[in-house]
Amino acid sequence: AKFYRRMHDIPESWGTAVNVQSMVFGNMGETSATGVAFTRNPSTGEARLYGEFLINAQGEDVVAGIRTPQSLTRIGREEMGETAPSMEEAMPEVFGQFVEVVGKLESHYRDMQDIEFTVEQGRLWMLQTRNGKRTAKSALKVAVDLAAEGVISQEEAVSRVEPSALDQLLHPTLDPEAPRTVIAAGLPASPGAATGKIVFDADEAERLAGLGEAVILVREETSPEDIHGMHAARGIVTARGGMTSHAAVVARGMGRACVSGAGEIHIDEAKGVFTARGRSFKTGDIITIDGSKGEVLDGAVPMIEPELTGDFQTLMGWADKVRRLKVRANAETPLDAKTARGFGAEGIGLCRTEHM
Repeated sequence: AKFYRRMHDIPESWGTAVNVQSMVFGNMGETSATGVAFTRNPSTGEARLYGEFLINAQGEDVVAGIRTPQSLTRIGREEMGETAPSMEEAMPEVFGQFVEVVGKLESHYRDMQDIEFTVEQGRLWMLQTRNGKRTAKSALKVAVDLAAEGVISQEEAVSRVEPSALDQLLHPTLDPEAPRTVIAAGLPASPGAATGKIVFDADEAERLAGLGEAVILVREETSPEDIHGMHAARGIVTARGGMTSHAAVVARGMGRACVSGAGEIHIDEAKGVFTARGRSFKTGDIITIDGSKGEVLDGAVPMIEPELTGDFQTLMGWADKVRRLKVRANAETPLDAKTARGFGAEGIGLCRTEHM
């Protein structure tokens, strides 16, 4: 509870609320059940009921992962290849009531809902509803869809999507389903993900990148004379430095993924090796960095490339209608200028001749 409060900036003085209420029982035989539902898919934002339930069980059995739950809908069951009947098939009458109630809840709260429910001997009880947690991709789709459905205004849709969520969508991200082995942790200095061969020297990074190799530049800390190597690298890792260090600031400006201040990494440049958590990694070994989380990972981890079309473009168009800030780019090469224009920048705000 203490950590959760810190994470969400909830004052310590508010304490933890306690709810006392009589229970309903989902474990009173085959006409009883319990489950959790989202009114839309929290991973993709798709506008259809998503969730799981268990017959003859209590809520804790679903959320604690003690038993394997079944899908709520027939379509969900078929997609998951499940043999056990869905709630739609096992309890059609209660399921009909449930669909009606969750529709009311979403239209009342005007947002995707995360709902907990119990069926006690054929009678439906709603236990809890709250705005559902969702991925960046889902947040974008839900906001655009709700505006298209006339539930919220375009301005509200824009304010519903966190800027940090949009930032995640601008960069490649690691596939959440992929296994990952963390070898060191630092600060999330510049978002995005990158995979490449370890290189300790800026000149070498530039040389290998010129040969078409993907490289990750690993340094104690970068300095202005490393700029060419940073530009050539897919990502940057530094053992020292904070969120405003040279590496962090330059990487963000270039759109490179960067993990800074990874103090667990000990670099021996002469031998071309770094050690972290009792393991050694040498020049040419493959690593992956997650700049959004500040993690350095072993090997190549599958990625999801950004898609800046569809809902993203729609939402940015709505933002353009109401914004008062003009956006100009920090660009000094033809490619930078073209990229900035593609993203809708209105001109060049800063052009640095030394980068030319």
